[in-house]
Amino acid sequence: MLHFNIRIEGKVQAVWFRVSTKEEADRIGLSGFVRNEHDGSVYVEIEGERGKLEAFVKWCHIGSEQSEVIKVSVHEGEIVGFRSFNIA
Repeated sequence: MLHFNIRIEGKVQAVWFRVSTKEEADRIGLSGFVRNEHDGSVYVEIEGERGKLEAFVKWCHIGSEQSEVIKVSVHEGEIVGFRSFNIA
Protein backbone atom coordinates (compact mmCIF):
# COMPACT_ATOMS: atom_id res chain seq x y z
CA MET A 1 0.00 0.00 0.00
CA LEU A 2 1.33 3.43 -1.00
CA HIS A 3 0.15 7.02 -0.64
CA PHE A 4 0.62 9.58 -3.42
CA ASN A 5 0.15 13.35 -3.26
CA ILE A 6 -0.62 14.58 -6.78
CA ARG A 7 -0.98 18.12 -8.15
CA ILE A 8 -2.44 18.55 -11.64
CA GLU A 9 -2.00 21.86 -13.44
CA GLY A 10 -3.57 23.26 -16.59
CA LYS A 11 -7.22 23.74 -17.52
CA VAL A 12 -8.46 21.42 -14.78
CA GLN A 13 -11.19 23.38 -12.99
CA ALA A 14 -14.75 23.82 -14.27
CA VAL A 15 -14.19 20.90 -16.71
CA TRP A 16 -15.59 18.00 -14.61
CA PHE A 17 -12.06 17.02 -13.58
CA ARG A 18 -12.91 16.19 -9.95
CA VAL A 19 -15.92 14.09 -10.90
CA SER A 20 -13.90 12.25 -13.55
CA THR A 21 -11.10 11.74 -11.02
CA LYS A 22 -13.51 10.12 -8.57
CA GLU A 23 -14.93 7.90 -11.29
CA GLU A 24 -11.42 6.76 -12.30
CA ALA A 25 -10.30 6.16 -8.70
CA ASP A 26 -13.47 4.16 -8.01
CA ARG A 27 -13.03 2.18 -11.25
CA ILE A 28 -9.44 1.25 -10.38
CA GLY A 29 -10.22 0.63 -6.70
CA LEU A 30 -8.28 3.43 -4.97
CA SER A 31 -9.13 5.58 -1.96
CA GLY A 32 -8.44 9.22 -1.04
CA PHE A 33 -9.77 12.59 -2.12
CA VAL A 34 -9.60 15.27 -4.81
CA ARG A 35 -10.06 19.03 -4.38
CA ASN A 36 -9.68 22.28 -6.31
CA GLU A 37 -6.87 24.59 -5.19
CA HIS A 38 -6.96 28.40 -5.12
CA ASP A 39 -4.18 28.58 -7.73
CA GLY A 40 -6.35 26.81 -10.34
CA SER A 41 -4.75 23.38 -9.91
CA VAL A 42 -6.32 20.18 -8.64
CA TYR A 43 -4.85 18.29 -5.66
CA VAL A 44 -5.26 14.56 -5.05
CA GLU A 45 -4.25 12.34 -2.15
CA ILE A 46 -4.68 8.72 -3.10
CA GLU A 47 -3.78 5.31 -1.70
CA GLY A 48 -3.54 1.80 -3.06
CA GLU A 49 -1.28 -0.75 -4.68
CA ARG A 50 1.64 0.52 -6.79
CA GLY A 51 0.29 -0.80 -10.11
CA LYS A 52 -3.10 0.78 -9.58
CA LEU A 53 -1.53 4.08 -8.52
CA GLU A 54 0.69 4.11 -11.60
CA ALA A 55 -2.37 3.55 -13.81
CA PHE A 56 -4.14 6.41 -12.04
CA VAL A 57 -1.17 8.77 -12.53
CA LYS A 58 -1.19 7.91 -16.25
CA TRP A 59 -4.86 8.85 -16.34
CA CYS A 60 -4.08 12.17 -14.58
CA HIS A 61 -1.92 13.19 -17.54
CA ILE A 62 -5.06 12.97 -19.72
CA GLY A 63 -7.83 13.89 -17.26
CA SER A 64 -11.43 14.59 -18.12
CA GLU A 65 -12.63 15.02 -21.68
CA GLN A 66 -12.70 18.83 -21.43
CA SER A 67 -9.46 19.29 -19.45
CA GLU A 68 -6.06 20.32 -20.77
CA VAL A 69 -3.40 18.93 -18.44
CA ILE A 70 -0.05 20.74 -18.55
CA LYS A 71 1.78 19.27 -15.56
CA VAL A 72 1.37 16.41 -13.09
CA SER A 73 3.54 16.35 -9.93
CA VAL A 74 3.62 13.19 -7.82
CA HIS A 75 5.18 12.74 -4.38
CA GLU A 76 4.96 9.78 -2.04
CA GLY A 77 3.43 10.52 1.35
CA GLU A 78 2.51 8.70 4.53
CA ILE A 79 -0.39 6.26 4.58
CA VAL A 80 -3.57 7.82 6.00
CA GLY A 81 -5.89 4.83 5.67
CA PHE A 82 -8.63 6.32 3.48
CA ARG A 83 -11.65 4.02 3.16
CA SER A 84 -13.21 5.52 0.01
CA PHE A 85 -12.56 8.23 -2.58
CA ASN A 86 -14.28 11.59 -2.09
CA ILE A 87 -14.57 14.98 -3.72
CA ALA A 88 -13.55 17.62 -1.17
